[in-house]
Amino acid sequence: MTNTSRFLATACAAASLVFGAGCEYLLQDMANQPKNRPLSPSEFFGDGRSERPLVENTIARGSLADDELFVPKDSNNFPLSVDLNLLERGEERYKIFCSPCHGLQGDGNGMVAMRGMKQPPSYHQDRLRQAPNGYFYDNITNGFGQMLGYSAQIPPRDRWAIIAYVRALQLSRNAKAADLSAELREKLNQTGSSSSKPAATRDSPGGTY
Repeated sequence: MTNTSRFLATACAAASLVFGAGCEYLLQDMANQPKNRPLSPSEFFGDGRSERPLVENTIARGSLADDELFVPKDSNNFPLSVDLNLLERGEERYKIFCSPCHGLQGDGNGMVAMRGMKQPPSYHQDRLRQAPNGYFYDNITNGFGQMLGYSAQIPPRDRWAIIAYVRALQLSRNAKAADLSAELREKLNQTGSSSSKPAATRDSPGGTY
């Protein structure tokens, strides 16, 4: 046997020993894996338990769908009192969960739609302006079309906060002066009066420079 042959034989033998010793770890399957059996002790955690406490605000599966704030799809009821805090919460949640597709103003031109996904309808069309509140709640909870349901991500109260904010967006483009408070109407009149006045010039009658 030549020196080269002896070297190759020795190398193969050494490789066999290395890989043979590692087979226990390289060939693990689902029946042989590092894990803790339910309720078994564990030295990894300081309290010695393998079962860990639930993460804060953990919600049981299905509890968001069967909530006390539910209203039928064709109902126009609103189960919460609408105030500034609810609208601000709705604006925050809307910008996180809704604006990527629906856009910041509800026109359906969010960044996701601008990048090729199907554009959702504008909230400002008559069909959605006249849609009942329960319709929006059902869509947020269960999804609609290409939109998946958000029952796992958005708690019921936040869904209603979003709906309140969507209604505010719709109203912002269709509000009447009579709907405003006297204070806001006065501000509106002052703004309109000042913007309609022609700028005074040196040559205008009674004008000041």
